[in-house]
Amino acid sequence: MDKKAVRGWILYDWANSAFATTMIAAVMPVYYDKVAGKGLEGSLASVYWANTQSIAMLFVALLSPLAGAAADLLGSKLRFLITFTLLGAVPSSLMAFAGEGDWFLASCLLVLGIIGFTTGGTFYDALLRDGIPENDRHKVSAQGYAMGYAGGGLLLAVNILMIQKPEWFGFADSTAATKASFVTVGIWWLLFSLPLFLNWKEPRPERMSGPALRRVGRKAWQSMRRLGETLRSLKRYPELLKYMIAFWFFNDGISTVIVMATIYGSSIGIESSDLILALLITQFTGLPATLLFGRLVSRFGAKRMLMYSLAVYLVIVVLGYFMTNQLHFYILAFMVGLVQGGSQSAARSLYAGLLPAGRSGEWFGFLALSSKFTSMLGPLVFSIVGTLTGSSRTAILSVAAFFLIGMVLLSLVDFVKGALQAEQAELPGAAAGGSGFGA
Repeated sequence: MDKKAVRGWILYDWANSAFATTMIAAVMPVYYDKVAGKGLEGSLASVYWANTQSIAMLFVALLSPLAGAAADLLGSKLRFLITFTLLGAVPSSLMAFAGEGDWFLASCLLVLGIIGFTTGGTFYDALLRDGIPENDRHKVSAQGYAMGYAGGGLLLAVNILMIQKPEWFGFADSTAATKASFVTVGIWWLLFSLPLFLNWKEPRPERMSGPALRRVGRKAWQSMRRLGETLRSLKRYPELLKYMIAFWFFNDGISTVIVMATIYGSSIGIESSDLILALLITQFTGLPATLLFGRLVSRFGAKRMLMYSLAVYLVIVVLGYFMTNQLHFYILAFMVGLVQGGSQSAARSLYAGLLPAGRSGEWFGFLALSSKFTSMLGPLVFSIVGTLTGSSRTAILSVAAFFLIGMVLLSLVDFVKGALQAEQAELPGAAAGGSGFGA
């Protein structure tokens, strides 16, 4: 194992998490509402932000099979990671050119950034499988996750200081400092990606010729056909099917809270400095809370702890409807930090326990792609409700439905039975069986 390459892989999470914190969760949502969306009436800024998230994830879902097939056939996941890193980092810095009323430009740049961040992440994950021994993967993966919390939180803290004390950095005002913070995201992302890009070794990739491109197209089509076959085979795993549908709902609720929380707070009048500080609270609460959550899972079980965490999210959404001041937002941000990492970790481990042996890659790939499609629904529902009611408060309350439905469906899943179904379905001559949601 190349230690320099592994350190580079870990550091990449430090690098790209700056986009997640500054561009998605904290600074950019406030800027979109107050500056880029200036002049938009009522809750239109929140609605347009939600639409931007949905459109971006639609592009990601459509692009992923083609990009994955190309990387497999051309033999260079690193090349594609570099490409999508540039696609994410450059628009992040260019966001500095989006001024008052430039919501359309801001949305276009954000769509490109999300495509680069999300699609690039799939190739980053693939490098973990390809270049790190199996016995070390869990440890290295956890180190990367921790570095992501630290790196994203550190740059966010610097950006907060820039925005609150612009004169310390030579900026005329907070708006100029905010634009500069977008530039720092692109530079930070590219700079700390270099150790991975320079030290990770791959065989020389195949040249992008006409025959190679045609093979990529065929490979992408075959990938889509395999996804269809995977979907049809779900009837052999009824407990897995129930869990996946539950996951689509509650995961969409979680992702909607992440991408909509700050712009919602801005739309109801909470100051930008308070919103950004609250997101910093979430970031630094998340690391120790996730470690504690893992210990509680060992004691009480993953399903019970996941249910508890979703109940906390449900309370967060309902309290968010009644939120009126910065103290409320601080409290809710702290609550999100308590359950955000732990809920996602428990959800992944529960899913893994329902998968047939030897097919985990196939099923995790299916979950990743299907989740990209369903993750459009939360922001879309927020947008529709906000448009129909003219109220972002009603829109945020609508997200509660995703947690309620997800919790109900999760309660119906028998994980012991599901693990047995996965084992038996792989035996020669095993009949497709099992009941549907009545199990």
